[in-house]
Amino acid sequence: MNHLVHISSKGMPKLDASQLVMSLQSNVYHLPKKYNCLPRQPNLHGLEEGAKNQFSTFSNFITTINQKKEGIGNRNSPTQLVIPNIKNGRDLPALCLDVRQKKRMSMDTLPQELKAPIPPEPSLPIRTKTVKDFQDDMEKSKASGDWKAVHNFYSTTFDSFLEINAAFKKDTNSPFNTIEDSGIDAKFVNVVYDALLNTPQDVQKSVLKGIINGLLQEWTGPRTKDDLRAYCILLQNPQFSNTSTYVIYAHLLRQIAALTEADHHFLVHWSKKISQKRFKQVVDRLLQFISLRLFPAKPEEFPPMVKCTWWIPSATKVLSLFNAANSLISPPIISYTDFYNSTLDHIDLMEEYHNWQCYGNSHRFSFCQYPFIISIAAKKVIIQRDSEQQMISIARQSLVDKVSRRQKPDMNMLFLNVKVRRTHLVSDSLDELARKKADLKKKLKVTFVGEAGLDMGGLTKEWFLLLIRQIFHPDYGMFTYHKDSQCHWFSSFKCDNYSEFRLVGALMGLAVYNSITLDIRFPPCCYKKLLSPPIVPCDHNALVGICGVTLDDLFQIMPELAHGLSELLSYEGNVEEDFYSTFQVFQEEFGVIKSYNLKPNGDKIPVTNRNRKEYVQLYVDFLLNRSIYKQFAAFYYGFHSVCASYALLLLRPEEVEILVCGSPELDMSALQRSTQYEGYQKTDLTIRYFWDVVLGFSPDLQKKLLHFATGSDRVPVGGMADLNFKISRSETSTNWLPVAHTCFNQLCLPPYKNKKELRQKLIIGISNAEGFGLE
Repeated sequence: MNHLVHISSKGMPKLDASQLVMSLQSNVYHLPKKYNCLPRQPNLHGLEEGAKNQFSTFSNFITTINQKKEGIGNRNSPTQLVIPNIKNGRDLPALCLDVRQKKRMSMDTLPQELKAPIPPEPSLPIRTKTVKDFQDDMEKSKASGDWKAVHNFYSTTFDSFLEINAAFKKDTNSPFNTIEDSGIDAKFVNVVYDALLNTPQDVQKSVLKGIINGLLQEWTGPRTKDDLRAYCILLQNPQFSNTSTYVIYAHLLRQIAALTEADHHFLVHWSKKISQKRFKQVVDRLLQFISLRLFPAKPEEFPPMVKCTWWIPSATKVLSLFNAANSLISPPIISYTDFYNSTLDHIDLMEEYHNWQCYGNSHRFSFCQYPFIISIAAKKVIIQRDSEQQMISIARQSLVDKVSRRQKPDMNMLFLNVKVRRTHLVSDSLDELARKKADLKKKLKVTFVGEAGLDMGGLTKEWFLLLIRQIFHPDYGMFTYHKDSQCHWFSSFKCDNYSEFRLVGALMGLAVYNSITLDIRFPPCCYKKLLSPPIVPCDHNALVGICGVTLDDLFQIMPELAHGLSELLSYEGNVEEDFYSTFQVFQEEFGVIKSYNLKPNGDKIPVTNRNRKEYVQLYVDFLLNRSIYKQFAAFYYGFHSVCASYALLLLRPEEVEILVCGSPELDMSALQRSTQYEGYQKTDLTIRYFWDVVLGFSPDLQKKLLHFATGSDRVPVGGMADLNFKISRSETSTNWLPVAHTCFNQLCLPPYKNKKELRQKLIIGISNAEGFGLE
């Protein structure tokens, strides 16, 4: 079915303008029975009661739509209302139900140009008002109280899409039909919108009336670029922050959401040219619209949800255009976290997830079709609950198998039980995880051989910390630590067995499923490779862990080498004669220098000014993909042996890093509010001294304190409260330094007599801790 339904097209009732107004005000546009399957249209006069001082009543000015009847009467065409027929996002591309073939719905990558017929642009009215003319009119109106000139400008400018283009198009004689330039005079648009909310009510109402006129226009063919310009401008209208305008806003969003892919392509590229401030305002406005439709403060101010099920899908799809625009720029206009809608943390996320799993993008709207809007906290909930369901399923099957063989059930079958010797930590861990592949999704419990005690979480964390410390030690040879970037990268040394890399991947996966934050420093490129692809291919010969890499990725690992390659790209002299390089690189492996060709016969191909870009790209690809392929493939399969799930399709690489390593953003005040005490009360003098000192620390010292007490200087996804941080009273002498039990996130603090002494001892303790400070 066509996504645009023209209310007065053939077979539909034709109404004059007065009948249309009555229809809009009665909340439902009545259709013949055969069209009753379409969503009923909400009231366009549903202004909030509390905003009457700003917009008195919609009916006072919507009746002026009757003038439209006179303007089109000569063409014998009735007023027409365009209702894009978006049914819960069903126009989205379908997904294969096979999880290994599912692809996340994303507009992050778009073709450079989409070929589509360009309708002829109608001639625009001549409008000569400049920014200065408008500002002069505003000053005169404020001084005299006579707003006639300003009122005329606003009512004329927003009366139709043509008038919007006449006012804000940089050159009315130029088509501006490319994605590179929207042709919009952004400065003029900003000035006009900045002044709008400071004008009298009748001026603001005239703008809304004009927007309605534009939305009521009959579309007889493809949208012109002038139409797209008008949509781009209208989306920036600050009036849509007010809930009293949401019915109008919803129809605007619906029309934009129903545009063709080619039109969306233009809007995406034009949107990335909007200033950061305006871009953020539009995004925040869309997020607020979704939140208030989900949880309205005053439900009576909106039409019933059953009559406007298309509101949220339309707004979310328009928001996806801005997310795509944001992704096309490096660095992005705003942070990807600015697209999070924390309101979604309070809906039934698993129902959203299951709808998406069952129906993909083709039948039923789900926020999982647009994962950029779901916060990392909500995604963690989805991943953990999904893993719990998988754990329960596996444990239940184990129990059924036991019973069917008439064996006595053992509670240990419900857990992944890992028994290791401290003296053989890595080898024992490898053996245990290799033998218990079928149990990796069960709850983890660790036992150290020869040691009494039950694992209530502390032993598990200690196992992770000891393994990570040993595996990432430089002498172990698996990873190379780069001091300039303060991160680890995979050693390119060849070996016969890459199982230990698989162990590290499995450790990361187990950490995510068991809510353990690891003190690992991998560059962002690592997590991008880990999601390439996010679902393990069925074909075991398919390449994994290979992604597009750039010089920026190399800068995050080996900044000095990346700087040298950057200098090569910008060198103005003769590259071939001055550098005398070929498409060949050299690496030292166990004291032996080995050479590798970046392309066939690379040792015979000189690097020149013409091919140096290719050389740099091949060099970067060699370092980050080809030279470590077997190591990273083992690491990839280890991680996905634990974390294989649809839910990975929802994640960005940055979000995987936060799930594994935690967030670097510290909030010590939040830590203070959630801290538990043993032997102390929060009102005790020592505790008050402690928080006065800690809150006054520099960010670097705060990180050292967190690392000293918990084994990591990062915060779990759930925030400081998830650390379960505890301060215990130590009965030792006040001459002693504080002690930390990192496995329990516990700080043992002697009752120091004054703040100066506490500060001195605390700084010495956290600045000179060895390794993880394990006890």
